[in-house]
Amino acid sequence: MNWYVVYTKPKWEKKVAERLTQIGVECYCPLITQVKQWSDRKKKIEVPLFNSYVFVQLSEIDRNSVFNIPGVVRYLFWLGKPAIVRDEEIGIIKSSLNATNVSDVSVSSIQVGDRIKLESGAFSNQDAIVQEISKTHYILVLESLGCVLKVKYK
Repeated sequence: MNWYVVYTKPKWEKKVAERLTQIGVECYCPLITQVKQWSDRKKKIEVPLFNSYVFVQLSEIDRNSVFNIPGVVRYLFWLGKPAIVRDEEIGIIKSSLNATNVSDVSVSSIQVGDRIKLESGAFSNQDAIVQEISKTHYILVLESLGCVLKVKYK
């Protein structure tokens, strides 16, 4: 069975994943823990790694069953066909999120266009291209995962 990418309404990723699991659909919504600051407190919350995306593992025949779930908008398409994510790529995401070694990143003499390998954090051992450098962050392109990563530094 293939992994497909379901596009959801904004902020519905966890609800959609929970309901898909309830009807027996294998799904994966990668979550990361963030500290959110309110005026009176700080709180750790789990937010989706990919906004509005949930991965589902279904056979081609059962693909339309996801539309019975409120919050599902459509499938993500690539070159006119539903985008298929390989098992290895799902494994990379899972293992990256299970990495416990999260530390500050120090960088020296990196320039826009450089290819680098991330050494720690959720995306360790991933190759990236430096797209932008500012006073507070780097923008990195992770081609193997098809996403853009913003890394803040102090």
